Amino acid sequence: MSNVTTATKLRIIIADDEANARRRLFDLLDELEPGFPHRVVAECDNGLAALQAAERGADVVLMDINMPEMDGLEAARHLLRMDKAPRVVFVTAYEQHALAAFEVQAVDYLLKPVRRERLLAALERAKPITQAQLDALPRGARRYFSVSERGRLILVPVDDVIFLRAEQKYITIITEKKEYLIEDSLTRIEDEFGQAFLRIHRNCLVKSDLIETFERDADDQGETQWIVTLRGRADRLPVSRRQHAEVRRLAKRISE
Repeated sequence: MSNVTTATKLRIIIADDEANARRRLFDLLDELEPGFPHRVVAECDNGLAALQAAERGADVVLMDINMPEMDGLEAARHLLRMDKAPRVVFVTAYEQHALAAFEVQAVDYLLKPVRRERLLAALERAKPITQAQLDALPRGARRYFSVSERGRLILVPVDDVIFLRAEQKYITIITEKKEYLIEDSLTRIEDEFGQAFLRIHRNCLVKSDLIETFERDADDQGETQWIVTLRGRADRLPVSRRQHAEVRRLAKRISE
């Protein structure tokens, strides 16, 4: 018998880019009533839409992995950054993503076609994620940064980021239109994105393909320092001595 009381209805999001797959899950859930009280609060055809639906409140997301706009694995990582993160149960036709799924703290990994008993068992295991599990999330390359502002989850496309600057325990993400604060590590971001971002200073990563020049400049005290300029921007960002050689090599390749 289910351990979910009749006073509690689990709020479920179904996310799959195939309408027939969404209908199959909906029908299976319907068969679980009344023993497993729940309500489907949204049906989505991609990971990005699932994130937007989750902001309105959800307990569990039943999610495919291969979807357009944003795949299920990345969507799961962003979901875990929410203040009240729903748990994720992956429902997919492919076995090869199982390890990656559990690395993002999935409750279960169900292969299609899903049996009703397996779905029920997965849903009953849904529990709140701990902070230790959140801190241990893997750092594969993302397409978005997760930003929490006043209880809302904002996704900032990595392609929109111009540079990142570390300030105490926060990192400022600078885009063309706005700046955002996140809690993260420049070192982890540098490791995650490889050559997409170049460290020019211990507290600054710059989008590599936006660097325009590497030149000498005078600081506020009249001392000479090296700086980089960015294409289409007025920013003049200082380069530390330790990073001179690497930045110079990149600037030389750009100018050739």
